[in-house]
Amino acid sequence: MPRRQKQLLFSVSGLLGFSCALTAAVAAGLPLWLRGTVLCRTGAELVNATGPELEQFLGELSYGLFHGQMVKQCGLGGRPSRFSFFPDLLGAVPAGLHVSVIFFCGVVVLFSSVASGFFFFNAFGRPYEMLQGPAGLYLWTCICCVSSCLVLVLFSCEVKLHRLSERISNFREENFEFQTFREDYGRCFWLFFLVFVLHGLNALLIRLVAVQLPLQENKEVTLGGGASDLMY
Repeated sequence: MPRRQKQLLFSVSGLLGFSCALTAAVAAGLPLWLRGTVLCRTGAELVNATGPELEQFLGELSYGLFHGQMVKQCGLGGRPSRFSFFPDLLGAVPAGLHVSVIFFCGVVVLFSSVASGFFFFNAFGRPYEMLQGPAGLYLWTCICCVSSCLVLVLFSCEVKLHRLSERISNFREENFEFQTFREDYGRCFWLFFLVFVLHGLNALLIRLVAVQLPLQENKEVTLGGGASDLMY
């Protein structure tokens, strides 16, 4: 492939990596990972509410990785409130799983920035070490791709398996019991899915450049040298 085309592809990959780093950093800090509706089960059972009457007992909930807000409806008007995971909800939520989600978000931001720098280095410089050549590009891109996938999987497990919305709704609630009525993943969750797709696209762009990994080149040189020695 001509050098100009390689520069173009590596530059596009560098821009994609940089946009992934910015997107992941912004998405991790916004409270738009999940939007849902919670039902005041205690109040609904007291009046035997059905159909349109349930609307008086349906509250709203939205949160991210660090904070969120909620409006509880128990038939007597809404009770708006704000909450923070650190340190308020650490005892109510699966702290280890939640910290893991935040950790892998940081990994995505860090290594997306690193990958972006190496893409630009390979576009306009001369790679001379393995981690600055194609092998490094595959390594950083794969780390970002796997980490962003883990963010999506772990957050989904936290929401669905550990019933995160119910834990938040019932935190320090003594008189009423709340139950999840509906949950929808928010914009930040889908932005991380976009980050996952873009890193997969970056891996394909590296493949399009059709460059050999340094390890493969060294292996071929070694094999070639051995054959030459046998001939002489």
